[in-house]
Amino acid sequence: MRSLLLILASLGITILCWGLYGPVLHWGQEGMFSGPTEGAPPHLARLRPFVCVGLAYFAIGVIVPALLLFLRGEKGHWTLTGIIWSLAGGSLGAIGALGIIMAFNFGGRPVYVMPLVFGGAPVVNSFLTVYWAKRIREVGPLFLAGLVIVLLGAVTVLLFKPGSGGAASEAGWLDWLLQFASIATVLLCWGAYGPVLHKGQAAMEQSRLRPLLCVGLAYFAIAVVGSYALLLGGVEEQSAFAWQTREGILWSLAAGAAGAIGALGIILAFHFGGKPIFVMPLVFGGAPVVNVLFSAWVKGQMSALHPAFVAGLILAVAGSAMVLVFAPKGTLPAKKPAKKPEDAPTRAALRSPPSDEA
Repeated sequence: MRSLLLILASLGITILCWGLYGPVLHWGQEGMFSGPTEGAPPHLARLRPFVCVGLAYFAIGVIVPALLLFLRGEKGHWTLTGIIWSLAGGSLGAIGALGIIMAFNFGGRPVYVMPLVFGGAPVVNSFLTVYWAKRIREVGPLFLAGLVIVLLGAVTVLLFKPGSGGAASEAGWLDWLLQFASIATVLLCWGAYGPVLHKGQAAMEQSRLRPLLCVGLAYFAIAVVGSYALLLGGVEEQSAFAWQTREGILWSLAAGAAGAIGALGIILAFHFGGKPIFVMPLVFGGAPVVNVLFSAWVKGQMSALHPAFVAGLILAVAGSAMVLVFAPKGTLPAKKPAKKPEDAPTRAALRSPPSDEA
């Protein structure tokens, strides 16, 4: 029971943080945009908010774990396999975060971008986990039904979120292709994030701080070093690190902090016994609900919630419960029967060579 409570608490941290990640990052992108606002939106910065996300991940995911490992230590140890898998998990998370930014900058709207992301990523996650665990035959109809209900609930919640109406953006064919390429990138990266990170943590004997440190290093390499390399290489962007954009900088750093704390929540859930096959679907089922509720509260639209939104919320919760309960759990190895004390001399005699004494 204690392990279950710790798993649920860890999942709650991730769902809350990742649910707030999108709106907060969007504020950061708006606040760091320094170009003219005339013309068609979106008026969003790309690379410099991404740099802030990477810096926040470096502070929370690298500096803090390194200090704790140095001062207190932790069970487990560094392994090359664990480092590679954890760095790969961090890279997937960072590339997925960039894919979200690019999808919006190519004209994508949250009304269909986020349902595709939060609805499709757990599908990729679940089937990748089942395939790696060689448990395809253990997947039952109730688990699949719960997964489908989670997806339907997440899509319904986001399609009928407050203020989702409005005319569609007049995007060209190239923009549409770039939008869906960005979304597909996020689906693959965030869908594979949990199973890959779980492999890294398992290879380091369920260490918590070491995989998080690797995730922070991967984010720093991609979001900070990679973005600055593009900016120095001549990529033009209408954004700036300046006093006038300080609010955007702070919001972008806050988004990165939320993402890093959410990643820590996943690692803790794995540490306390959670498995990717139900941890990640629960996260991707709950995070969009938090996202929509927070956005509605900020805009003062809580009283205007569509009935379909409430129905989708119920579906997401019910489906998440089914995924948790009916996830393939495998079978434990059979315990060997305990040896009876009185049988020990007999077995010893059977193993002893015959005596030459008459």
